[in-house]
Amino acid sequence: MKKTNISLIVVLLLLISIIVFIGYRWGRSRTMTVQGFVACTTLRCASKIAGRIDRVFVEEGDSVQKGDTLYIISTPELDAKLSQVEAMLSAAKAIDSKAKAGTRKPIVRSARDMWQKAKVGVKLAKQTYSRLHRLYEEGVVSAQKRDEARAALEAAKATERAAQSQYMLAVEGASQQDKEAAAAQVREAQSVVQEVERYLADRVVYAPADGVVSTVVASEGEIVGSGYPVVTIAENGTAKALFNIAETLLPEFTIGKQFEARVPALDKVVGFEVVYISAEADYATQSATSARGDFDIRTFEVKMKPLGQVALREGMSVIVELPKDAKR
Repeated sequence: MKKTNISLIVVLLLLISIIVFIGYRWGRSRTMTVQGFVACTTLRCASKIAGRIDRVFVEEGDSVQKGDTLYIISTPELDAKLSQVEAMLSAAKAIDSKAKAGTRKPIVRSARDMWQKAKVGVKLAKQTYSRLHRLYEEGVVSAQKRDEARAALEAAKATERAAQSQYMLAVEGASQQDKEAAAAQVREAQSVVQEVERYLADRVVYAPADGVVSTVVASEGEIVGSGYPVVTIAENGTAKALFNIAETLLPEFTIGKQFEARVPALDKVVGFEVVYISAEADYATQSATSARGDFDIRTFEVKMKPLGQVALREGMSVIVELPKDAKR
């Protein structure tokens, strides 16, 4: 009799366990899971000028603040260009001064000599460009060298034209119009100097905002092109959860609606609020067949911002539980 009671108790316990397990499974099945991921605003930091990277001050994973130096580009060509345009500015100022002071014979001779010198420079630049263009067509030199020779030729022509204008000004004497032209040349030269100085200032690249360095795609000594993003930064305070939601589930998501979502990487539940729903559908998550009589189910991008300060990082998973009766 005692053994029978024990057996009965064991059976009852098994039945209770089965009932509890079924209830647990049934309770869990009342929800469905939607998974998204964290994305931040990515800042691609590049320079307007091309050149060789002289120094990189950051590494991947570094936290940076707005204004921190990221990297510096070495630009000896621009340094030389600055010296050239500064010399042009000095020459323009000298011409302006002569125009105001009146023309003397030594000045006329000097202007003529400068013009003749400029002509020789044009001739030499033409010969150099012709040689390099021919070598470029033969595949001996690069396009960069050919283009540099072309630029030098254009600069020599401009110098020759300026020297000729200076000589004519000296011969004809400084009229009021000449004085105004000389002053205009000074202003033009000053603007060129300022332009080169602005380019030189862009050789130092700074962090545009607070954030974390996500990638550094070039090293010291490498040559990068104009606009090439050497450093990318994930901007602080811009983290959002991105979901691709099937159109049948869109009624569950409205602007301003809040959700409690689980972030496994943080092992915590975080509050989120829907701030964006795409106006256009993306790809289909389910393709229908004529035999089933269904329709393609498209997806829409939904973005949610975290409620409060949360240390979210790019790529973290975000999991939202929806009611079981939500349409799939």
